[in-house]
Amino acid sequence: MSLFVLIPGAGGAAWYWHRVVSELRTRGHEVVAVDLPGADAAAGLPEYTDVVTAAIGDHDDVVLVAQSMGGFVAPMVCARVPVRLLVLVNAMIPLPGETPGQWWDNTGSSAARVTAAEAGGYTTEVDLDIYFLHDVPAEVVAAGEAHQGPEADIVFSQPCDIEKWPDVTTRVVAAAEDRFFPLEFQRRVARDRLGLDVDEIPGGHLALLSQPVALVDRLIAYLP
Repeated sequence: MSLFVLIPGAGGAAWYWHRVVSELRTRGHEVVAVDLPGADAAAGLPEYTDVVTAAIGDHDDVVLVAQSMGGFVAPMVCARVPVRLLVLVNAMIPLPGETPGQWWDNTGSSAARVTAAEAGGYTTEVDLDIYFLHDVPAEVVAAGEAHQGPEADIVFSQPCDIEKWPDVTTRVVAAAEDRFFPLEFQRRVARDRLGLDVDEIPGGHLALLSQPVALVDRLIAYLP
């Protein structure tokens, strides 16, 4: 049986995966969501990679799933331990040696976000409720307040330490209502950087909280 290992985005809280964890376990799958030391000013991409690698241990049938900034950690993990399948969910897709801080300008993400906001009639200023929580159930939002944390600056200046994209089957999942990384932006980046199309699911940037069943349906569909 595959082990699903789930990497969170900025802030590093495994809690953001809790609805996906529950759904996967209900369907009989083994799963672990990883907590990353996002607030630690001395911990960055190498340390995050160590944490995820330790969570994998000696498992040799791993489905690695990374959300948002977790996309910088995932290929570094794949370069160190065997991974059967890598799934990126509304994720940053790095080039070898690129830092998270460089990624924004290199991909044109801010311009894409502003263009989508103007077309959609919502503010161009990044707002937590409008860009991240707009489709998340109110009771889930309330429960998540205790799990919100900062992301230390160190990670934004550290390169994705890979020589090339890992030789691992990779799938890209993008949510149709993602306001932070708009769908068409994600399509372009996935095509330009990986030569891949995206698989669309409903939901916003935190589809793992708003659409856990749809996301798990997609993850399960990737299994043989």
